[in-house]
This record gives sequence, C-alpha cells and structure tokens, in this order.
Amino acid sequence: MRYDADHKQRSRERVIAEAAKAIRCDGPHAISVAGVMGAAGLTHGAFYAHFESRDALLLAGIDRMFEEGRARILSEVTKGFPAKTALTNYIGFYLSRSHRDSRTAGCPLPFLAAEAPRLNAEMRARYAEGARNLTGALADLLREMDFPEPDTTAASVLAEMVGAVSLARAEPDPDRSYAILTASRASLKARLGLEDLQ
Repeated sequence: MRYDADHKQRSRERVIAEAAKAIRCDGPHAISVAGVMGAAGLTHGAFYAHFESRDALLLAGIDRMFEEGRARILSEVTKGFPAKTALTNYIGFYLSRSHRDSRTAGCPLPFLAAEAPRLNAEMRARYAEGARNLTGALADLLREMDFPEPDTTAASVLAEMVGAVSLARAEPDPDRSYAILTASRASLKARLGLEDLQ
C-alpha cells in the first residue's frame, strides 16, 4: 500500500515524539530503534524510510525536546506576562515537584546533562545550542527588568536550576528532594528581587 507525503510526515513526527520521550525516560544511549518504532505504531523495518541512522533519530529527538521545552515556556509560562512575573512563573515551574517528577516532558537540560559528554559532536552542539537559547530567553527577561549583567546572570540562574532539578531527582527521600527545590527557588527569587511575587 502506498501512502501520501502527509502520511509519511505524520509518521515521522510520531517517531520523533516517541524518541524524545524515550531519551527522557532511558537516556540517549539506552533507547532502541525497535522500541521507538513500536511505540510510534510502526514496524522496525519502516525506520529507514524516515532516518538514515540511529544517530539521526537521536538528533531529531534531542531537537524535539528543546522545541517542546521552548513551546511550553512561550505558551504556558511567559506569554503575555510582564518580565518579572514571567521569570517568577518560569522559576516556579522549573523548580516544582511536577517538573522534577516528569519523565516524558520538561526541560531537556537536566535529562541530558550527564549524557552530554558521551554524545557525538553534532548532538553536543545541539545540546549547547539549546542551552544558549534558553539562557538567551532568560537574559531577555532580565534585560526587560533592567537587571545588571543579564547574560551572565541568566547563565548562572540556568545552571543553578538544572543542578537543583538533577540533585532533586537523584535524592530518594521525597522531603529532602523537595527541600532542594524549595531552597533553590527561594535563593533565586531573593537574588533576582522576585520575593514579592508568588
């Protein structure tokens, strides 16, 4: 049976979405082509109609993770809010139980941070580009707030949030895990002058 180009594109999009989920759940080195294709409702044999290699699939999955993260920021966290409120919302989302506990959605940086040194050069470049883009979005908010040294501050804020989420995910005790997020959230809000906002 022959399918039209739209069907092929929809199938490819499903595969990429499943790859992004699998990378978050299992890490890029643990995912299998057969598993991703099966989750997308396709056969293993259909893989090469969409991708040249497993690395190409991983690259597309990493790109999708960053696209999803950016879309969430724009649609749910910062859209239509003044910069100070938007930044408060983003810190609140990032350092939340729901973000910590998510295994199929959320910022790709904590998911990939430990894996990044073992990724190939192109994947590391995409990871670095995603981190720069997120840093830039935070810097833009700080710039709107007339915060001094917005680029340097944004890089530091992002590093603290990624580290806090990574440590909170690794801590087996739920209370201590949430305390890591709470402490980081309070520290960042105080540092950025956001204490008066929820």
